[in-house]
Amino acid sequence: MDRVNDTKTALVTGANKGIGFAIAQGLGAIGFTVAVGARDDARRADAVEHLHAAGVDAFGVALDVTSDDSVAAAARTVEQTAGRLDVLVNNAGISGRTDDGAQDPTTLDLDVVRTVLDTNVFGVVRVTNAMLPLLRRAHSPRIVNMSSDMGSLTRQTGPILAAYAPSKSMLNSITTQYARRLADTNVIVNAGCPGYVATDFTGFNAPRTPEQGAAIAIRLATLPDDGPRGAFFDEEGAVPW
Repeated sequence: MDRVNDTKTALVTGANKGIGFAIAQGLGAIGFTVAVGARDDARRADAVEHLHAAGVDAFGVALDVTSDDSVAAAARTVEQTAGRLDVLVNNAGISGRTDDGAQDPTTLDLDVVRTVLDTNVFGVVRVTNAMLPLLRRAHSPRIVNMSSDMGSLTRQTGPILAAYAPSKSMLNSITTQYARRLADTNVIVNAGCPGYVATDFTGFNAPRTPEQGAAIAIRLATLPDDGPRGAFFDEEGAVPW
């Protein structure tokens, strides 16, 4: 329990691969103890092993963001291991299936919408609310919600994905609601866009590396106490809503 007093702890959801792993590695490199949140036991253990090999203090947290019981158990694990939480990065997300017009708005499969929202929005709310008591124990707690500029109603970028893109629009809106609710506390909440990153999410057909995509999350996770609240950023600055 020594780390409770002298080491900051960050929980990253979906941290076993891609951008999530890069965020975990980046935070670990600047001195955070990293809680690797992931559903798959083997992949989570492998991610922790790779982080240890890179000199990062890390531990695994079994976490399915779509399960109330799993999220509650994850909060207990973080509390028992670290005693508090300094940073929460809500990175876990899914794109949802696209076959047979499932995300064409004119043939939209509402079951796909529900599935995407359960991870990308409801999962963020589940995890955030479960971890808030631990975040409130920290001196400078930060919450980072990994969004996408596909959720920007102004930019309207990317392909038409009528489940995924609106899920990120709603995530952005939820981010602002948390920021308003927590405005008189030391908990700073923002959303970040990693850009178009080469991961299995994009079929590895994208120009940016996971490390480049992780940079905005690391910056928002380490904002000063007078940093922005309830905003949406990518590496170039504020993203229009």
